[in-house]
Amino acid sequence: MNIQNKELQMANNKKVNKRIESTKKYIDEFQKENSKLNIIRVDLGYTKPYSSEVTFEEASNDLARMQNNMRSKPAVFKDKLGHIIKRECTEEKGIHFHAILIYDGQKVQNSTFKADQIGHYWENEITQGKGSYHNCHRNKYDRNGIGMLDHKDSDKRKILDEQVLAYLCKDDQTIDSVKSNKKDRAFTRGTIVKSKKKLGRPRKNKPPL
Repeated sequence: MNIQNKELQMANNKKVNKRIESTKKYIDEFQKENSKLNIIRVDLGYTKPYSSEVTFEEASNDLARMQNNMRSKPAVFKDKLGHIIKRECTEEKGIHFHAILIYDGQKVQNSTFKADQIGHYWENEITQGKGSYHNCHRNKYDRNGIGMLDHKDSDKRKILDEQVLAYLCKDDQTIDSVKSNKKDRAFTRGTIVKSKKKLGRPRKNKPPL
């Protein structure tokens, strides 16, 4: 590897590490106000032959439409706090999205059911039957970092950080050849909206002196 390539690799690693750390802080902010988070992991894509025909712009428009419609679909998206999405393009699957949707775990408790709800909405209403999805909560993981996350469960949070978030945050060049707008990004997440009052787990009051 020549000096220029080494410098590019170092810059890339720095960018990825910064993305990982900022995404951890994104989760931290939700945990400050919620005793439990439900980390819903679902992959959204397209069935064949559409998977080889859908353009990056078309897929992005579908995703944007789903996000814009969330307020009008409370049965699916009520109590959603945030999201993290990675876009990829492969020969086998075409354009697809690896998505995490973060819900209030006190109000949304069945991870598998919620992921199916999201997937069915993508398949049937957003893509009009052209879409497909994979419910990651049906996978068998040796170390599971998705699903219900209690604020005291540091072991599960570590798995979420080191395996799930690290994968979503890693740099990916697969969409560079299919996107027409250089501003389009492979990785996106929501923004934190600060609440005016503290919500979530109750705090113990100090005893009177």
